[in-house]
Amino acid sequence: MRNKTSVLRPPQRAATWATGGSAVGPRGAADRLDGRASLWGGFARLADPKISLASFASIFLGVAAASAAGPLHAGWLAVTVLGIFAIEVAKNAAGEVFDWDSGVDRAVAAADRSPFSGGKRVLVDGLLTRRQTWVIAAAAYAVGIACGLAIALAREPAVLWLGLAGVSLACFYHAPPLRLAYRGLGELAVALVYGPMIATGTYLVQVGRVDGGILLASLPLGLLVAAFLWINEFPDYRADAACGKRNLVVRLGRRTASRVFAALVLTAFLVLTLLPLLGVPGSVLVGWVGAVPGLWAAGRLVRSHDRVPRIVPAQAMTLLAFVLYALGAGGGWLAG
Repeated sequence: MRNKTSVLRPPQRAATWATGGSAVGPRGAADRLDGRASLWGGFARLADPKISLASFASIFLGVAAASAAGPLHAGWLAVTVLGIFAIEVAKNAAGEVFDWDSGVDRAVAAADRSPFSGGKRVLVDGLLTRRQTWVIAAAAYAVGIACGLAIALAREPAVLWLGLAGVSLACFYHAPPLRLAYRGLGELAVALVYGPMIATGTYLVQVGRVDGGILLASLPLGLLVAAFLWINEFPDYRADAACGKRNLVVRLGRRTASRVFAALVLTAFLVLTLLPLLGVPGSVLVGWVGAVPGLWAAGRLVRSHDRVPRIVPAQAMTLLAFVLYALGAGGGWLAG
């Protein structure tokens, strides 16, 4: 006789796992959290600065290059940081709802949970209701778009096009019809946004033009941030596969994906090595300091791709790799 849960669609099966055998509808369960919701606690988790380290790293790299080209405008830098941070909060909040509805966040088993993956869990942990999460997403998008429009109207019109691209990628990272994270395109979107788009956009706001040097220097950063997303998909592998989130780790399988992760890290530092030959100041090679944690993480993941407790330290080291790259390359640019 067939097990009844085997014929449930992935979101229903995920709900069954999360509720101990009762398949609760994906919308109804979240909407019943009102009595336990903590608006500020949920917002604090969505806006936790550590989730924005990737965007801050890219901003720093852009600022370092811009400061080498001339004086910085602190006011417009503040507007840039606020706008990017707001869009990131909006993306995270909206993503919580879409991942709740697909069942993927609820499907992550306790043994597979990691501080770096599994979503922000504001709905799963009852910190916010579905409605509150949407309100935060809408408000944060409004703030981010307002900042972008202010820059485009009063500082640099060309920012409008970068802003439109950035907001579109943030919105459709989880949302239909594109659902990039569910179709194996999320990794590419992350590499583009946290590499070239944010770094060159920050530079553009300050200097009024796009420079080939900052574009090239942002490529290794984009690869390393994509590698961070990549390794964060390993603990969620079973939940993602069950709920139809067909990211590249699910598509490739963990063993092959672990080797691709190592290739991403190696490629990032190979590109860095070539940058001085392409006209970027040689002092950016200080960014090689990020190779130590990055290569350590690659070795650990290849050896332990299916053991979540051993993957968690590699996740932390991958985060450290892109932060150190940005600090080293940006700091070297400033010093050079």
